[in-house]
Amino acid sequence: MKDIAVIGSGFSSLAAAAYLAQAGNKVTIYEKNDTVGGRARQLKKEGFTFDIGPTWYWMPDVFERFFGDFGKHPSDYYELIKLNPAYSVYFGENDFITIEDSLEKICKAFEKEEPGSSVKLKKFMDEALDNYNIAIKDLVYRPGVSPLELVTPATAKKIGQFFSTISKEVRKEFNNPRLISILEFPVLFLGAKPSNTPAFYSFMNYADFGLGTFHPKDGMYSVIEGMRDLAVSLGVKIHTNASVEKIITNNKTAQGIKVNGEDINADIILSGADYHHTETLLEPKLRQYSESYWDKKVFAPSSLLFYVGFDHPIRNVDHHTLFFDVDFEEHAKAIYDQPAWPEEPLFYASFPSKTDDSAAPAGKEAGIFLIPLAPGIEDTPEIREKYFDKIMSRFELLTSQKVKNSVIFKESFCVNDFISEYNSYKGNAYGLANTLLQTAFLRPKLKSKKVKNLYFTGQLSVPGPGVPPSLISGKLVAGLIEKNN
Repeated sequence: MKDIAVIGSGFSSLAAAAYLAQAGNKVTIYEKNDTVGGRARQLKKEGFTFDIGPTWYWMPDVFERFFGDFGKHPSDYYELIKLNPAYSVYFGENDFITIEDSLEKICKAFEKEEPGSSVKLKKFMDEALDNYNIAIKDLVYRPGVSPLELVTPATAKKIGQFFSTISKEVRKEFNNPRLISILEFPVLFLGAKPSNTPAFYSFMNYADFGLGTFHPKDGMYSVIEGMRDLAVSLGVKIHTNASVEKIITNNKTAQGIKVNGEDINADIILSGADYHHTETLLEPKLRQYSESYWDKKVFAPSSLLFYVGFDHPIRNVDHHTLFFDVDFEEHAKAIYDQPAWPEEPLFYASFPSKTDDSAAPAGKEAGIFLIPLAPGIEDTPEIREKYFDKIMSRFELLTSQKVKNSVIFKESFCVNDFISEYNSYKGNAYGLANTLLQTAFLRPKLKSKKVKNLYFTGQLSVPGPGVPPSLISGKLVAGLIEKNN
C-alpha cells in the first residue's frame, strides 16, 4: 500500500483517486478552494444555481465505463436527462437551425438547408462512428508513453485523416456555410481551430449527432458530487482550503508536499492541478518543461463567462444556444493568430432552467453566457462590462426580445479568475489544444521524467481537454502508478 497525495479535486483527480484507492492505496486529496470540483464548481445566488465550469454532458458511454469500473452506474449518483432539442444555432435575426435528438431528424434539417446533404451527412457520420470506436473505445485509453500506441491495424487505414483537417473534410462534402459551421462546432471542444484539427477527430461529430446531449439533473456539479461520494466510499480523504505550496523532493524523488505551511510526507505525488503551475512547485532544475516550451504551445481558449439571473423566462432559446451570426474566422484569428479581444465575438448561452427547475426560482431564468478568448489577454472590469453589453444587444436583436432590464444580477469570470482560482497558465479555460503535434505521446507526460514518484493528470496532459478525457486521464495515470510502483 502506497501513501498517495493528490493535488486538486477536478474530474481527473477524483477519477485517479478512486482508482488508486480501489487498488488498496491510502489516498488523500488536497484542494486549494473551499469546495471540490476544480473548474467544475457551482455558483449559488438568490435562489439561482449555476455550473461555473462545464455545462455540456457528452459521451455518456465514458461516464458509464468509469462508474462501471467500480461496479456502479451513473444513475446510482445522478439522473440524466437527454435534451431535445440538443441545441440551436442562430445565424441571424430569428434565423436559426435546431439540432434535435436523432440523426434522422438532423438529416431532415440538413436537407432543408442544402438538398442532397442528408446522404452526405449519413456517410460522414458512418466515418465518424468508425473513428469514435477506434478513438474513444481504444486509443484514448493508452497513456501516451510511445508513438507506437497510435499504430494499430485500424489507425493504419486512417493515416490520411491525421494529415488532413476537419475543415478540409467537411468542405469537401458540404457547401452551405451554416451546415459547415454546425459540423465544425464539436471540435471546438478540443480547443483548436477546425483548420488545425486532424480529420480523425470527426469522432466528436458522432458524440454530437450520434450519442446526443444530456443534462445531469441539478447540473454538472452533481457528477462531481457523485465522483466525490464514490471516492470517499473507497476510503479517499479530501481536504479543502488546502493550498499546496511546494513539492518536497530529495535526490530527485518526490517525498511529500507543503500544505498551508505544513510538510506532509507521501510516497507518491499526483497533481491534477495546472501542469505548468505544478512544476513551479519544484526547484527549476527539476522541471521538465521550460517557460519557452509552454509559451510555444497552442492553448485552448480562455473564456469570459457571465452568470445571469433574469426576472422572467427567456423566449426563443433552447437549453444550449449558439450564436454564430458573425465571422468565425475573424474571431478565431483573435484567439489563435493575433491575440486580441474580438470585435464581434461568437458566443454561447446556456439556460439550464429550461430543463431543470433547481437552476432558478419559479418564473425566473438562469442564463450562462460564454465568449471564447485568447489566453493571457487583458482582463479588466471595464472590458467585461463592454462585452456584456455587446452580446446582450446582439442577443436581444437575434431573439427578438428585450432582456437587459430583466437582469436581477450578473457575475462574471474571466482570465484573471482562471489564474487566481485555478493557477491556470495564462488563464486558459480548457487546457492544451488537440492539434496534430499536441496529440497523445506529443503531449506533456503523465509521469515526470525528472522526479521519481511524481505524476500528472488532467487537461494539459494525456489524452486532452474536456470532461470525458479528464475521467480517462485519471484512469491512465492511476494505471501508470500501479505499474511503476
